[in-house]
Amino acid sequence: MDHSLLFNTPLEAGYRMPAEWHPHTCCWMAWPSRADLWGEEELPEVQQAYASVARAIRAFEPVRMVADAASVEGARAACGSQIEILALPIDDAWIRDSGPAFLMRSDGALAGTAWRFNAWGGKSPRYAEDARLAARLLERVGAPVYHSSLCLEGGGIHTDGEGTVVTTESVVLNRNRNPGITKAEAERELYAALGASKIIWLPGDPDGVTVDITDGHIDGLISFTRPGVVLYESNPTATGAAARLAAENRRALGCATDARGRALEIISIDDAHEVRTERRLFSRSYVNFYIANRGIVMPKFGVPGDERARQVVAAAYPDRSVVQVDICSIAAGGGGIHCITQQQPTLG
Repeated sequence: MDHSLLFNTPLEAGYRMPAEWHPHTCCWMAWPSRADLWGEEELPEVQQAYASVARAIRAFEPVRMVADAASVEGARAACGSQIEILALPIDDAWIRDSGPAFLMRSDGALAGTAWRFNAWGGKSPRYAEDARLAARLLERVGAPVYHSSLCLEGGGIHTDGEGTVVTTESVVLNRNRNPGITKAEAERELYAALGASKIIWLPGDPDGVTVDITDGHIDGLISFTRPGVVLYESNPTATGAAARLAAENRRALGCATDARGRALEIISIDDAHEVRTERRLFSRSYVNFYIANRGIVMPKFGVPGDERARQVVAAAYPDRSVVQVDICSIAAGGGGIHCITQQQPTLG
Protein backbone atom coordinates (compact mmCIF):
# COMPACT_ATOMS: atom_id res chain seq x y z
CA MET A 1 0.00 0.00 0.00
CA ASP A 2 1.28 3.47 -0.91
CA HIS A 3 1.18 5.49 2.31
CA SER A 4 2.04 8.68 0.41
CA LEU A 5 -1.55 8.81 -0.86
CA LEU A 6 -4.71 9.72 1.01
CA PHE A 7 -7.27 7.01 0.35
CA ASN A 8 -10.03 9.06 1.96
CA THR A 9 -10.69 12.67 1.06
CA PRO A 10 -9.08 15.22 3.40
CA LEU A 11 -12.55 16.05 4.71
CA GLU A 12 -13.20 12.40 5.55
CA ALA A 13 -9.74 12.04 7.09
CA GLY A 14 -10.21 15.07 9.36
CA TYR A 15 -7.87 17.48 7.56
CA ARG A 16 -8.59 21.12 6.82
CA MET A 17 -6.76 24.03 5.26
CA PRO A 18 -5.69 26.45 8.02
CA ALA A 19 -5.93 30.20 7.62
CA GLU A 20 -2.79 31.87 6.33
CA TRP A 21 -2.13 33.47 9.73
CA HIS A 22 -1.83 30.02 11.35
CA PRO A 23 1.82 29.47 12.46
CA HIS A 24 4.16 28.31 9.69
CA THR A 25 7.01 25.84 9.56
CA CYS A 26 8.32 27.69 6.53
CA CYS A 27 7.49 29.56 3.35
CA TRP A 28 8.01 27.86 -0.01
CA MET A 29 9.10 29.81 -3.10
CA ALA A 30 10.34 28.87 -6.60
CA TRP A 31 13.23 30.48 -8.43
CA PRO A 32 12.57 32.19 -11.80
CA SER A 33 15.08 31.10 -14.42
CA ARG A 34 13.42 31.19 -17.84
CA ALA A 35 14.42 34.12 -20.02
CA ASP A 36 11.85 33.02 -22.61
CA LEU A 37 9.12 33.84 -20.08
CA TRP A 38 10.54 36.94 -18.42
CA GLY A 39 12.85 38.35 -21.11
CA GLU A 40 16.64 38.29 -21.32
CA GLU A 41 17.03 41.83 -20.00
CA GLU A 42 14.26 41.58 -17.41
CA LEU A 43 15.17 38.23 -15.81
CA PRO A 44 18.06 39.47 -13.59
CA GLU A 45 15.82 42.19 -12.15
CA VAL A 46 13.02 39.66 -11.55
CA GLN A 47 15.46 37.35 -9.77
CA GLN A 48 16.65 40.16 -7.52
CA ALA A 49 13.04 40.97 -6.64
CA TYR A 50 12.35 37.32 -5.77
CA ALA A 51 15.48 37.30 -3.61
CA SER A 52 14.35 40.50 -1.87
CA VAL A 53 10.95 38.97 -1.09
CA ALA A 54 12.63 35.80 0.21
CA ARG A 55 14.95 37.76 2.50
CA ALA A 56 12.06 39.87 3.80
CA ILE A 57 10.08 36.76 4.69
CA ARG A 58 13.19 35.11 6.18
CA ALA A 59 13.20 37.80 8.87
CA PHE A 60 10.01 36.15 10.18
CA GLU A 61 10.28 32.47 9.26
CA PRO A 62 12.42 29.97 7.29
CA VAL A 63 12.23 30.10 3.48
CA ARG A 64 12.76 27.13 1.18
CA MET A 65 13.37 28.01 -2.44
CA VAL A 66 12.81 25.40 -5.14
CA ALA A 67 15.08 25.80 -8.15
CA ASP A 68 15.74 23.88 -11.32
CA ALA A 69 18.99 21.95 -10.93
CA ALA A 70 20.85 24.20 -13.36
CA SER A 71 19.79 27.29 -11.39
CA VAL A 72 20.59 26.18 -7.85
CA GLU A 73 23.94 27.96 -7.56
CA GLY A 74 22.62 31.17 -9.08
CA ALA A 75 19.68 31.15 -6.69
CA ARG A 76 21.95 30.53 -3.72
CA ALA A 77 24.25 33.38 -4.72
CA ALA A 78 21.34 35.81 -5.13
CA CYS A 79 19.39 34.81 -2.01
CA GLY A 80 22.19 34.37 0.49
CA SER A 81 23.06 31.68 2.97
CA GLN A 82 19.91 32.02 5.11
CA ILE A 83 17.60 30.85 2.31
CA GLU A 84 17.51 27.08 1.77
CA ILE A 85 17.70 26.13 -1.92
CA LEU A 86 16.32 22.76 -3.06
CA ALA A 87 16.71 21.26 -6.52
CA LEU A 88 13.40 20.16 -8.08
CA PRO A 89 12.22 20.31 -11.69
CA ILE A 90 9.99 23.34 -12.34
CA ASP A 91 8.71 25.21 -15.38
CA ASP A 92 7.76 28.57 -13.88
CA ALA A 93 7.98 30.38 -10.55
CA TRP A 94 4.37 30.92 -9.38
CA ILE A 95 4.40 28.38 -6.55
CA ARG A 96 1.11 29.57 -5.04
CA ASP A 97 -0.58 28.17 -8.12
CA SER A 98 1.48 25.06 -8.84
CA GLY A 99 2.29 24.11 -5.26
CA PRO A 100 0.11 22.15 -2.83
CA ALA A 101 -2.65 23.40 -0.59
CA PHE A 102 -1.19 22.35 2.77
CA LEU A 103 -3.67 20.82 5.20
CA MET A 104 -3.55 19.96 8.90
CA ARG A 105 -5.39 17.69 11.29
CA SER A 106 -6.15 18.54 14.91
CA ASP A 107 -3.33 16.25 16.07
CA GLY A 108 -0.83 18.24 13.98
CA ALA A 109 -0.56 15.74 11.11
CA LEU A 110 0.28 17.37 7.79
CA ALA A 111 -1.14 16.52 4.36
CA GLY A 112 -1.84 18.38 1.16
CA THR A 113 -4.07 18.66 -1.85
CA ALA A 114 -2.59 18.67 -5.34
CA TRP A 115 -4.92 20.32 -7.84
CA ARG A 116 -4.82 19.42 -11.49
CA PHE A 117 -2.68 22.19 -12.99
CA ASN A 118 -2.88 23.25 -16.63
CA ALA A 119 -1.19 26.66 -16.56
CA TRP A 120 -4.27 28.83 -16.05
CA GLY A 121 -6.37 27.18 -18.69
CA GLY A 122 -3.56 26.39 -21.11
CA LYS A 123 -2.10 29.89 -21.28
CA SER A 124 1.42 28.52 -21.22
CA PRO A 125 2.44 25.57 -23.42
CA ARG A 126 5.04 24.24 -20.99
CA TYR A 127 3.81 23.16 -17.57
CA ALA A 128 4.40 19.40 -17.17
CA GLU A 129 6.89 19.82 -14.32
CA ASP A 130 4.75 22.39 -12.54
CA ALA A 131 1.82 19.96 -12.78
CA ARG A 132 3.91 17.49 -10.73
CA LEU A 133 5.32 20.02 -8.26
CA ALA A 134 2.61 19.82 -5.58
CA ALA A 135 2.99 16.06 -5.16
CA ARG A 136 6.78 16.32 -5.24
CA LEU A 137 6.83 18.94 -2.49
CA LEU A 138 4.52 16.89 -0.31
CA GLU A 139 6.72 13.85 -0.84
CA ARG A 140 9.75 15.97 0.13
CA VAL A 141 8.18 16.94 3.46
CA GLY A 142 6.76 13.45 4.10
CA ALA A 143 3.10 14.43 3.88
CA PRO A 144 0.42 12.38 2.12
CA VAL A 145 -1.16 13.86 -0.99
CA TYR A 146 -4.77 14.02 -2.11
CA HIS A 147 -5.02 14.32 -5.90
CA SER A 148 -8.07 16.48 -6.54
CA SER A 149 -10.20 16.09 -9.64
CA LEU A 150 -10.47 19.88 -9.90
CA CYS A 151 -8.25 21.86 -12.20
CA LEU A 152 -7.40 24.85 -10.03
CA GLU A 153 -4.59 27.02 -8.72
CA GLY A 154 -3.74 28.06 -5.17
CA GLY A 155 -4.36 31.71 -5.99
CA GLY A 156 -7.95 30.78 -6.78
CA ILE A 157 -8.92 30.18 -3.13
CA HIS A 158 -8.81 31.96 0.23
CA THR A 159 -9.91 30.46 3.55
CA ASP A 160 -10.63 31.73 7.04
CA GLY A 161 -9.42 28.46 8.58
CA GLU A 162 -12.87 27.83 10.04
CA GLY A 163 -14.38 26.09 7.03
CA THR A 164 -15.09 29.09 4.79
CA VAL A 165 -13.52 29.18 1.33
CA VAL A 166 -13.91 32.12 -1.07
CA THR A 167 -13.35 31.55 -4.78
CA THR A 168 -14.51 32.84 -8.16
CA GLU A 169 -16.81 31.36 -10.74
CA SER A 170 -14.64 32.67 -13.59
CA VAL A 171 -11.79 30.40 -12.47
CA VAL A 172 -13.34 27.23 -11.05
CA LEU A 173 -16.24 26.97 -13.50
CA ASN A 174 -14.24 28.09 -16.51
CA ARG A 175 -14.40 25.65 -19.43
CA ASN A 176 -10.64 26.09 -19.90
CA ARG A 177 -10.14 24.25 -16.58
CA ASN A 178 -13.21 22.21 -15.66
CA PRO A 179 -15.46 21.92 -18.72
CA GLY A 180 -19.01 20.85 -17.99
CA ILE A 181 -18.71 20.98 -14.20
CA THR A 182 -21.66 22.31 -12.23
CA LYS A 183 -21.34 24.64 -9.26
CA ALA A 184 -22.71 21.92 -6.98
CA GLU A 185 -20.12 19.42 -8.22
CA ALA A 186 -17.32 21.95 -7.76
CA GLU A 187 -18.51 22.73 -4.24
CA ARG A 188 -18.50 19.06 -3.24
CA GLU A 189 -14.91 18.69 -4.41
CA LEU A 190 -13.79 21.90 -2.70
CA TYR A 191 -15.34 20.66 0.53
CA ALA A 192 -13.62 17.29 0.14
CA ALA A 193 -10.22 18.68 -0.89
CA LEU A 194 -9.95 21.44 1.72
CA GLY A 195 -11.98 20.15 4.65
CA ALA A 196 -14.35 23.06 4.06
CA SER A 197 -18.01 23.52 4.92
CA LYS A 198 -18.99 26.76 3.14
CA ILE A 199 -18.05 28.10 -0.29
CA ILE A 200 -18.55 31.79 -1.04
CA TRP A 201 -18.67 32.41 -4.77
CA LEU A 202 -17.72 35.73 -6.35
CA PRO A 203 -18.20 36.31 -10.09
CA GLY A 204 -14.48 37.01 -10.57
CA ASP A 205 -13.95 38.22 -14.13
CA PRO A 206 -16.27 36.15 -16.34
CA ASP A 207 -16.08 38.50 -19.34
CA GLY A 208 -12.35 39.20 -19.27
CA VAL A 209 -12.83 42.84 -18.33
CA THR A 210 -9.42 42.94 -16.70
CA VAL A 211 -6.30 41.76 -18.50
CA ASP A 212 -5.51 38.85 -16.20
CA ILE A 213 -3.84 35.57 -17.14
CA THR A 214 -5.59 33.88 -14.20
CA ASP A 215 -9.18 34.65 -15.30
CA GLY A 216 -9.87 36.29 -11.95
CA HIS A 217 -7.95 34.77 -9.05
CA ILE A 218 -9.40 35.62 -5.66
CA ASP A 219 -5.97 36.60 -4.27
CA GLY A 220 -6.02 39.72 -6.41
CA LEU A 221 -9.34 40.76 -4.88
CA ILE A 222 -9.46 39.89 -1.19
CA SER A 223 -7.60 38.65 1.84
CA PHE A 224 -9.05 37.46 5.13
CA THR A 225 -7.61 39.40 8.06
CA ARG A 226 -9.35 37.20 10.65
CA PRO A 227 -12.49 35.08 10.62
CA GLY A 228 -15.42 37.23 9.54
CA VAL A 229 -13.28 40.13 8.28
CA VAL A 230 -12.05 40.62 4.71
CA LEU A 231 -9.94 43.20 2.90
CA TYR A 232 -11.55 43.98 -0.46
CA GLU A 233 -9.45 45.70 -3.13
CA SER A 234 -10.62 47.75 -6.09
CA ASN A 235 -9.57 50.61 -8.33
CA PRO A 236 -11.29 53.81 -7.13
CA THR A 237 -10.83 55.40 -10.56
CA ALA A 238 -12.45 52.54 -12.50
CA THR A 239 -15.33 53.35 -14.83
CA GLY A 240 -17.68 51.44 -17.11
CA ALA A 241 -17.43 47.65 -17.18
CA ALA A 242 -14.52 47.56 -14.73
CA ALA A 243 -16.45 49.56 -12.14
CA ARG A 244 -19.54 47.39 -12.59
CA LEU A 245 -17.48 44.22 -12.19
CA ALA A 246 -15.90 45.51 -8.97
CA ALA A 247 -19.34 46.38 -7.62
CA GLU A 248 -20.69 42.92 -8.50
CA ASN A 249 -17.85 41.17 -6.71
CA ARG A 250 -18.22 43.36 -3.64
CA ARG A 251 -21.99 42.87 -3.65
CA ALA A 252 -21.57 39.08 -3.73
CA LEU A 253 -19.14 39.28 -0.83
CA GLY A 254 -21.42 41.57 1.13
CA CYS A 255 -24.43 39.28 0.68
CA ALA A 256 -22.56 36.19 1.82
CA THR A 257 -22.34 34.54 5.22
CA ASP A 258 -19.42 32.41 6.35
CA ALA A 259 -19.32 28.86 7.69
CA ARG A 260 -20.43 30.08 11.11
CA GLY A 261 -23.32 32.13 9.75
CA ARG A 262 -21.68 35.54 10.10
CA ALA A 263 -22.04 38.34 7.59
CA LEU A 264 -18.58 39.47 6.54
CA GLU A 265 -17.11 42.78 7.65
CA ILE A 266 -15.50 44.29 4.54
CA ILE A 267 -12.54 46.68 4.77
CA SER A 268 -11.89 48.64 1.58
CA ILE A 269 -8.40 49.08 0.15
CA ASP A 270 -7.42 50.74 -3.12
CA ASP A 271 -5.18 49.01 -5.60
CA ALA A 272 -2.06 50.65 -7.04
CA HIS A 273 -4.04 52.54 -9.66
CA GLU A 274 -1.40 55.28 -9.83
CA VAL A 275 1.10 52.96 -11.51
CA ARG A 276 1.67 53.87 -15.16
CA THR A 277 3.09 51.09 -17.30
CA GLU A 278 2.83 49.66 -20.79
CA ARG A 279 3.04 46.10 -19.45
CA ARG A 280 -0.40 44.66 -20.17
CA LEU A 281 -0.31 41.96 -17.45
CA PHE A 282 0.93 44.28 -14.67
CA SER A 283 -0.60 43.31 -11.30
CA ARG A 284 -1.49 46.37 -9.22
CA SER A 285 -2.72 44.39 -6.22
CA TYR A 286 -1.72 45.30 -2.67
CA VAL A 287 -3.78 42.51 -1.07
CA ASN A 288 -1.60 40.00 -2.91
CA PHE A 289 0.69 39.85 0.13
CA TYR A 290 2.21 37.13 2.31
CA ILE A 291 1.16 36.64 5.92
CA ALA A 292 4.28 35.45 7.74
CA ASN A 293 4.83 34.52 11.38
CA ARG A 294 4.48 37.90 13.13
CA GLY A 295 4.75 39.80 9.84
CA ILE A 296 3.21 40.88 6.56
CA VAL A 297 5.36 41.18 3.43
CA MET A 298 3.43 43.27 0.93
CA PRO A 299 4.01 44.94 -2.45
CA LYS A 300 5.43 48.37 -3.10
CA PHE A 301 5.31 50.07 -6.50
CA GLY A 302 6.92 53.47 -5.97
CA VAL A 303 3.64 55.44 -5.95
CA PRO A 304 1.84 57.45 -3.22
CA GLY A 305 -0.66 54.62 -2.78
CA ASP A 306 2.09 52.46 -1.26
CA GLU A 307 1.87 54.25 2.08
CA ARG A 308 -1.92 54.45 2.07
CA ALA A 309 -2.13 50.70 1.46
CA ARG A 310 0.50 50.00 4.12
CA GLN A 311 -1.56 51.88 6.70
CA VAL A 312 -4.72 49.92 5.84
CA VAL A 313 -2.88 46.60 6.09
CA ALA A 314 -1.11 47.59 9.33
CA ALA A 315 -4.45 48.50 10.91
CA ALA A 316 -5.96 45.19 9.76
CA TYR A 317 -3.07 43.17 11.24
CA PRO A 318 -2.10 45.19 14.34
CA ASP A 319 -0.07 42.34 15.85
CA ARG A 320 2.25 42.02 12.83
CA SER A 321 5.11 44.06 11.41
CA VAL A 322 4.45 45.24 7.87
CA VAL A 323 7.34 45.20 5.40
CA GLN A 324 7.04 46.43 1.81
CA VAL A 325 9.15 45.17 -1.10
CA ASP A 326 9.29 46.74 -4.56
CA ILE A 327 7.90 44.10 -6.92
CA CYS A 328 7.39 46.07 -10.14
CA SER A 329 9.44 43.54 -12.10
CA ILE A 330 7.38 40.64 -10.71
CA ALA A 331 4.10 42.49 -11.20
CA ALA A 332 4.95 42.91 -14.88
CA GLY A 333 4.57 39.13 -15.16
CA GLY A 334 1.00 39.29 -13.87
CA GLY A 335 1.34 38.46 -10.17
CA GLY A 336 2.48 39.58 -6.75
CA ILE A 337 3.98 38.36 -3.50
CA HIS A 338 1.12 36.00 -2.63
CA CYS A 339 1.48 34.40 -6.07
CA ILE A 340 5.15 33.52 -5.52
CA THR A 341 4.82 32.10 -2.00
CA GLN A 342 3.16 29.14 -0.29
CA GLN A 343 2.96 28.68 3.48
CA GLN A 344 3.54 25.33 5.17
CA PRO A 345 1.58 25.29 8.46
CA THR A 346 2.78 23.82 11.70
CA LEU A 347 1.09 22.72 14.92
CA GLY A 348 0.59 25.81 17.05
